[in-house]
Amino acid sequence: MECEWKPDEQGLQQILQLLKESQSPDTSTQRSVQQRLEQLNQYPDFNNYLIFVLTKFKSEDEPTRSLSGLILKNNVKAHYQNFPNGVSDFIKSECLQNIGDSSPLIRATVGILITTIASKGELQNWPGLLPKLCLLLDSEDYNTCEGAFGALQKICEDSAEILDSDILDRPLNIMIPKFLQFFKHSSPKIRSHAIACVNQFIISRTQALMLHIDPFIENLFALATDEEPEVRKNVCRALVMLLEVRLDRLLPHMHNIVEYMLLRTQDQDENVALEACEFWLTLAEQPVCKEVLCGHLSQLIPVLVNGMKYSEIDIILLKGDTEEDEAIPDNEQDIRPRFHRSRTVAQQHEGDGIEDDEDEDDELDDDDDTISDWNLRKCSAAALDVLANVFRDDLLLHILPLLKELLFHPEWVVKESGILVLGAIAEGCMQGMIPYLPELIPHLVLCLADKKALVRSITCWTLSRYAHWVVSQPPDTYLKPLMTELLKRILDSNKRVQEAACSAFATLEEEACTELVPYLAFILDTLVFAFSKYQHKNLLILYDAIGTLADSVGHHLNKPEYIQMLMPPLIQKWNQLKDEDKDLFPLLECLSSVATALQSGFLPYCEPVYQRCVNLVQKTLAQAMLYQSQPDQYEAPDKDFMIVALDLLSGLAEGLGGTIEELVARSNILTLMYQCMQDKMPEVRQSSFALLGDLTKACFQHVKPCIADFMPILGTNLNPELISVCNNATWAIGEISIQMGECLDFNKLPQYVTVSSRQSKHVCLHRLPLFLRPVGSEMQPYIAMVLHQLVEIINRPNTPKTLLENTAITIGRLGYVCPQEVAPMLQQFIRPWCTSLRNIRDNEEKDSAFRGICTMISVNPGGVVQDFIFFCDAVASWVNPKDDLRDMFYKILHGFKNQVGEENWMRFSDQFPMPLKERLATFYGV
Repeated sequence: MECEWKPDEQGLQQILQLLKESQSPDTSTQRSVQQRLEQLNQYPDFNNYLIFVLTKFKSEDEPTRSLSGLILKNNVKAHYQNFPNGVSDFIKSECLQNIGDSSPLIRATVGILITTIASKGELQNWPGLLPKLCLLLDSEDYNTCEGAFGALQKICEDSAEILDSDILDRPLNIMIPKFLQFFKHSSPKIRSHAIACVNQFIISRTQALMLHIDPFIENLFALATDEEPEVRKNVCRALVMLLEVRLDRLLPHMHNIVEYMLLRTQDQDENVALEACEFWLTLAEQPVCKEVLCGHLSQLIPVLVNGMKYSEIDIILLKGDTEEDEAIPDNEQDIRPRFHRSRTVAQQHEGDGIEDDEDEDDELDDDDDTISDWNLRKCSAAALDVLANVFRDDLLLHILPLLKELLFHPEWVVKESGILVLGAIAEGCMQGMIPYLPELIPHLVLCLADKKALVRSITCWTLSRYAHWVVSQPPDTYLKPLMTELLKRILDSNKRVQEAACSAFATLEEEACTELVPYLAFILDTLVFAFSKYQHKNLLILYDAIGTLADSVGHHLNKPEYIQMLMPPLIQKWNQLKDEDKDLFPLLECLSSVATALQSGFLPYCEPVYQRCVNLVQKTLAQAMLYQSQPDQYEAPDKDFMIVALDLLSGLAEGLGGTIEELVARSNILTLMYQCMQDKMPEVRQSSFALLGDLTKACFQHVKPCIADFMPILGTNLNPELISVCNNATWAIGEISIQMGECLDFNKLPQYVTVSSRQSKHVCLHRLPLFLRPVGSEMQPYIAMVLHQLVEIINRPNTPKTLLENTAITIGRLGYVCPQEVAPMLQQFIRPWCTSLRNIRDNEEKDSAFRGICTMISVNPGGVVQDFIFFCDAVASWVNPKDDLRDMFYKILHGFKNQVGEENWMRFSDQFPMPLKERLATFYGV
């Protein structure tokens, strides 16, 4: 038998001294302690000293002993695989012997140490651990039972997956029934541990728990009114998760559960109330929500509304009594990291701007993000928001009487919560709120000038939720007064109000679009003045407001006086920022929108901006290569720099069009783009395909020599699992096919087309009569690389709308330039093709796609016969097609009618909905 390890007295004193010093607040002392700890890690038995101080050196004070254990935990995390067997065995044995230490702090530290060793893959190599801990649960000694439970709870949290696997012979089959026995233990701490352990296995529907689901639920009900807040919190958490995974088991008891959760949402302990409030959020996602809650709304709504008031502690944390803080620099830790969202190409629809299938960032964010990210106020507001979307205007019966009282309440905290309620119900109850808005909007505009900053900031947010309605009214009535006040708030003396106003104004810009053109000078004046006023954090939000303005008003921004106001401060910031500064992200995004809007107006600024973007891409790629070849010596690059640069280059190409040609000619952007298109990171590929499409439109002469390299890469990226990558690759293929079709060699045109020497050498295919179309094009060799994938995507269920539309346009364009290759597959895609494109606006892309479909029908008329009604519907979606395209439609419709005969046509057209019938009769005489 091995002799037990004993410490050397001198070594022990040195380590104790080090532990004391490490508790010093002085940073230089801290740094020297850190260096000495790293040196001591060279000695194998250093970790023995640490466990010794934690478990055996009971004369030492508890914080020092616990610190010794936490340093050991960090060493386990970093170097456990290098511990000699003797050391790791000694640590394990000491942990199990001391799990029942009389000090709660030491027990907790030992528990953390055990679970850290277990999570290093040691559950397999420590087979005695779980049986031993389960055995210790039965100990007569409270400390031992509690210590063992604390360790088990941490193991269940960290290693839930492996506990439910065959690797360990499914220990949960024994552990879960064991945990259930402790739900009725006399100690609240033990009861709480027991529920927390079982809760880890609800969401994953672990078989061992599902076998005992009924006793589990019965035990939860028995603990519903436990006097210990931690127990009540865990009961609420369990019920919320069960609602998601075992609703069937809760339904018979649902009336009582709802009554219980109403009580708990008002619990004196805010942690319990927050956990219970999650129940309403989860219930709103269940189909039974309406049925279950309709009888309880009169009780629930006041409870949620009450939870939306700031608590006293919230106001202290938010510095709610500080009204003016604009001159105080931001604490850098308070600035959330920003992540760039790569460019996605989408089609425009009737009556709106750009469609985007991804969720908007218009979530309930009532901007109190300095307190813990999730609290009762936010949860109550989110619950009211989702319930408003379930019950719609039925909710107003319970809300309106409360709102009247809240909105005009003399206490600012109550009034503020009323304004938040009004914002929370905006989306779900909009229709029912419309009669009240003519009175409410002016009241809210007045609240923008309230003396309390927190009232002003929430009012900005709530008004942004009603921006759509404001914009639908005559501009002088609501838009102008709202905009005037919001612009004043953008220059508020309180930073929180500045931030809320800037965000609200960006929402207003998106809704109002060109309605803002008459006020542009006034708006730019304010936004540019804010540059000199804002601290770091709000400056980043200001970039977003300027970029959104550019997106919304487009070319109306291209006036010398506006450019003179806007560009100098932007370029000044651009010159101040280093290439490594992440503030470049929002600035580059902003400049991308501005360049696209200004078009030729951006020319004086484009060369340095273009060059810097190319350099950013080049630097990132070079760093990625160094990291790949020598990961020990080099750091992985932050590829967001490259993504954001590619997106700004896209914005330049879109805004400057052909004038970007010189810059492309003088740079190696196409070589860099070829590398980006093969990057492992999907967002890099996504942005590079968007740039490829934009450069194809702007200066195809430079792209064309690379097509043979680019097309196979585009083909391999037609994978709809990565929606945005696939979408942009599809769009780029469509743009390339049009250019390849249009770059025809005149010498190869059929001899019956004569071209005088003065005519342009660049001809659009659709200007040639259909029967004079050259057969085949330079696109021909690439059709096989992409066509089958595109047909598969367009037929795939649940494909997002943007991807369907771009796929349909690209298939149409391929058929336009290579009808002989694409038309044989017509029957496989004609129906989804027609339904995808019926809702998009008349534009060049839709035009070329429909020319393609008409050409393919002329090559393979049989391919459309079965789905001809869908073709008729798609044709009728055109508001104003060009004359020659209208002529193509006319010929196909009449050709089909003549083919089937008058009687069959009558029977066929009787199936048409009346608007379709009338439209075809009016425009095409069929």
